[in-house]
Amino acid sequence: MSETALLESPGKPRGLAGDAWHDLRRSKIFWLAAVLIVVILLMAAWPSLFTSADPRDCVLSRQHDGPTGGAIFGYDFQGCDVYAKTVYGARYSIIVGVFATLIAGVIGLAFGLAAGFFGGWLDAVLSRFIDVMLGIPLLLGAIVLAKRLSADPASNGVFAVTVTLGLLGWTTAARVMRSSVIAAKNQDYVAAARMLGAGNGRLLFRHILPNSLASYIVVLTILLGINIASEATLSFLGIGLKGDAISWGIAISEATGYIRVAAGPLIWPSVFLAVTVLAFIMLGDAVRDAFDPKLR
Repeated sequence: MSETALLESPGKPRGLAGDAWHDLRRSKIFWLAAVLIVVILLMAAWPSLFTSADPRDCVLSRQHDGPTGGAIFGYDFQGCDVYAKTVYGARYSIIVGVFATLIAGVIGLAFGLAAGFFGGWLDAVLSRFIDVMLGIPLLLGAIVLAKRLSADPASNGVFAVTVTLGLLGWTTAARVMRSSVIAAKNQDYVAAARMLGAGNGRLLFRHILPNSLASYIVVLTILLGINIASEATLSFLGIGLKGDAISWGIAISEATGYIRVAAGPLIWPSVFLAVTVLAFIMLGDAVRDAFDPKLR
């Protein structure tokens, strides 16, 4: 048999994850989103790789000066390097987005698993509680809760915004997990495992949970982008990050009053924020298309 025939011959059957990765490798949207996210993560973790300037080195004599050799985006109303502030602003946005998504993911996982697996009165109670939480406007609830949690003048608001977004953003993830668990527990392999004597713990964590995570991961990926945008919104309104924190939302808020004088300090943080949110949403869409058999 020729080498080409051997390469084309079917090998070990792929599972759902293998099929998904096979499709993702051929998705231009996935690779574009992945490249953007890697760059953003590097920017958040090691901003010195992208700029040697100090974002807090502000000189009023440089106020609204145009781009120069070092400050390629020019200077803001305080004479700070806009490019350096934009690069360093990625750190807090990613930190808040990631940890808020983790908090929401844990809460949504617990509620979704319990409601979907046990059903009955527990499902009814948890589902109604989820509906009540969904009825709370995210922005209004976040303003109230974040303002209360960040009452300490010495706080930079990172903890308050992270906890706020985590406690208010888990409802959609919980509903998706609940529906996935309900669909998985009615499959034949779960019935077979139950007949063989598997207990609830083994059924839940060995058979149902691994087969319910695909759509849940997609929701969390999109939620990460939403949390980053929500942090910027709260910071823009003066409720989110504050003090010595450097944030895209704060930069946009500060530059709004000077847009007629210099648009750069407003445009560039907005562009970086939009690209970051779009990258995570694109990644979520690509993963969803790969894991959903109906879309393949």
